[in-house]
Parts: sequence; C-alpha cells; structure tokens
Amino acid sequence: MDQPKLERMLRLMKLMTTNVNYTINDLAERLDTSYRSIYRYIETFKDAGFVVQKLEGGVYKLGKESRYFKDISQLVHFTDEEAHIVNQLIEGLDDTNMLKQNLRKKLTAVYNCTSMASSIVRGKNATNVNLLLEAMEQHRQVTLVDYASPHTGVRSRLVEPFGFTTNYVQVWCYEPRSGMNKLFKLSRIGAVDLLDDEWKYQDRHSQGFIDVFRMTGFEQHRVQLRLGMLARNLLIEEYPLAERDITQEGKGCWMLDTKVCNYLGVGRFVMGLMDDIEIVDTPELSRFVEDRAHHILQKI
Repeated sequence: MDQPKLERMLRLMKLMTTNVNYTINDLAERLDTSYRSIYRYIETFKDAGFVVQKLEGGVYKLGKESRYFKDISQLVHFTDEEAHIVNQLIEGLDDTNMLKQNLRKKLTAVYNCTSMASSIVRGKNATNVNLLLEAMEQHRQVTLVDYASPHTGVRSRLVEPFGFTTNYVQVWCYEPRSGMNKLFKLSRIGAVDLLDDEWKYQDRHSQGFIDVFRMTGFEQHRVQLRLGMLARNLLIEEYPLAERDITQEGKGCWMLDTKVCNYLGVGRFVMGLMDDIEIVDTPELSRFVEDRAHHILQKI
C-alpha cells in the first residue's frame, strides 16, 4: 500500500471515531478524495475485522466494540502545527542518520490529524475537562456555569459538547438556544454541570476548520500574499504551519497561497508588515484591511 493511501486511511479511522458525525461526502471532503475511495476504505476496515456502523442521516462511524479497536488519539497526540515543527526538526538530521527515515514514517502516520490534542491540565480546568469528556462519551448535555464572554457578559450556557481543540484550550459545542456550533474557551468556564439529559441535536453537530493563523470557522476563503524576506521569516516563526503553503517566486520573494476561516488573523499580520507584503488577487482581504486601517485612523 502506498504511503498517501495509508495516511488517508489512518486519518479516516480517526474521523470515524471522533464525537463528530460525518457523512460519506463529509469524509471525502475532509480527506480531499472521492466518495468511492471512502467506500473502498470502509470495506477494507470491515475486511480487517472492524465494526462499521451506519447511523441516521448517512453517518458512518467506526464502532469501538471492534475487536482490534484502539483510538489513535490515545497513542500519539499531535496537532498539525506540532507535527510540522517536529517534522522540521527531523529534517535537520543528517541524511546518513538511520533514525531519520524511521522517525519520519512514524510521524507521517498521524500527520494532519488536527483533533489529536493532549496536555497536562490542572486545577479547575482539569475537573472541567474530565466532566466534558464524560459528557462526550455518554452523549449528555452540560451547563457551562458562569461562562464569561466579552460580548454577552457572564452567564450560564446549556450546550452539547462534542470535541476539543489543541491542548484542550477550547471545546466545540452545539448551543440549542442559538442553534449554532460554537467554540468555548476552557479558561472562561466557571464550572461544568453534567446533566442527565442526553444529546437532542447530534445531527447538527459540526466541527469547523482552524487555519494557519489559528482562526476558526465553518467556511474557508483563499488568500494570496506576496511576501518579502522579513514577512516570510516572521510568518513562519509566528505561524509555523504556514510554511507548507509558501513557495518561492524569486530571490527575496515568496508567495503564500492558503485558506483562512476569516480575515481577522491574516489581516492583523498584513497590517503589521504592510511595507513587506502585497495582497494578490484577494479583493475581500484588501477591503478588510482598508476598513480596519480607516477605523484606526479615525481613533488617532
């Protein structure tokens, strides 16, 4: 089996064991492949002895009762950004080093599995994380007690939690009151009250994207930036994952071609280095930067 196919199958296994529900088309989009390939991979799982469950709405899951099942996220924990940094460290090893290829193979097996996060959490956050994990496992609703939002103030939120971001910094939840999937920061949660009520809106659970500027959202917009050496170096230092979307155009000139969830993160970066960055074929980003600059000038 070729390495890209193996990587897709491992990533598919991870997606099919998370608390988020994916249809065949969702899985194909996430893995950038055809729905026919997803069906073939699923048949391979069945042939290997795994239990594949088909739920309402055309959702496919990998059953944890499978004989050989073990959640990949219990074995190794890398985010895209962490994996990229480790990959760069491995690349720095001498080519004659026998460990280099072995380390690269092991890293490739989990590269791009963005949901695999692990960190040591203490105090109140540790208690809240454990309660949220229990709620996810048992498909139960919770109340985020005294959640402190800069927009709506301090109030409790009834939610259905279904996934964490990197290092348990934020939790993905569906909020019935607003009818929206939202990210809630663990540091802003006063306490977690685990309720007896089961999930009522599982078919609406949807985990968004995280772009190279660490912004989150449910849509992606292509942006292109021509970077000078200073902008290119600072971008990689501050946002290491951006390096995979950068190509060199000429001496002292690079192109960033990536997708963002919104223009806030990339806009802040552009405005801090406007003398060394050119926005290319991205009029929406240009208007965003112009509006922000005009707003700032009015305050001066």
